[in-house]
Amino acid sequence: MEAPDRVPASRFSLHLNDRYIILSCRHGLVLISHSSRNQVLVWDPVTGDQHRVAAPLGIDMTTTPMDGQVLRAAADAQHFQVVLVNYKKKYARAIAAIYSSETGVWSNLIQTPVPREAMEYESMPPVLVGDSLYILLPGDSTSVILEVDLDSQSLAVSGLPMDTFAKDQFLMVMRAEGGGLGVLSLTGFAAELWKRNTNCDGVASWVLGRTFELDKLLPLNSENIRHTAMVAYAEENNVAFLRTFDSIFMVQLESLQFSKLPENSNCDICYPLESVYAAETSIGGGHDGADQNMLNQ
Repeated sequence: MEAPDRVPASRFSLHLNDRYIILSCRHGLVLISHSSRNQVLVWDPVTGDQHRVAAPLGIDMTTTPMDGQVLRAAADAQHFQVVLVNYKKKYARAIAAIYSSETGVWSNLIQTPVPREAMEYESMPPVLVGDSLYILLPGDSTSVILEVDLDSQSLAVSGLPMDTFAKDQFLMVMRAEGGGLGVLSLTGFAAELWKRNTNCDGVASWVLGRTFELDKLLPLNSENIRHTAMVAYAEENNVAFLRTFDSIFMVQLESLQFSKLPENSNCDICYPLESVYAAETSIGGGHDGADQNMLNQ
């Protein structure tokens, strides 16, 4: 954020004595993996609170690809949930468990079949829509969306709007305009926003919404830049982070307003950290609303 609303960098200083990996950020919380101790750390950078949670039996934090997500319990700022998902490519299955800080226990393991072809790469940043987390699992020939239903504690797999994929195509799940699940597709400079609709019989279908050209929207030198890559998504503000070879842009997907991050913000991975605060507890003289910062790795 611009001054005077910018959160001081010292707020995000966390000194750890071992090797940690950031897994995700949501609702003002950061989830960090400490695989050597088979536990995760939930950190609130604003208050400095830290909670360490041991991973449940059946979740492998060291040798199996894993996603980790954190979120605050609905309408409860004091409690949080952690979701850990293992991808067992050998058995073509995803296995997950959900932790509640209110009860202090993990759920039973839940699992569902997933095409092996969709577990070839690291998953893209997920999105929380309603009571479900949606995780995009990309592959060269097959890509799918894994749904983690936090209410029913179940897993499900669904398809994407397109059946075939271009070599330079990037996909990211997002919150659709007006609510619901959406997908941002980026091929070269051509961007497409898709929305999933469900009819009265519960049958889901994808509808193409807005399209736009990034080289006409952003101040890019298209002669030197052949494509942009999506590196992060801030769901509360509906902002996509797009990287060129030397810059990162934030694009608000409804208004299409954008801003360029400072030159020293370029990174391989970034984790937008969003939190909502009241006026009397605002940081740095800000106002009511959603505050957004970025952690780099």
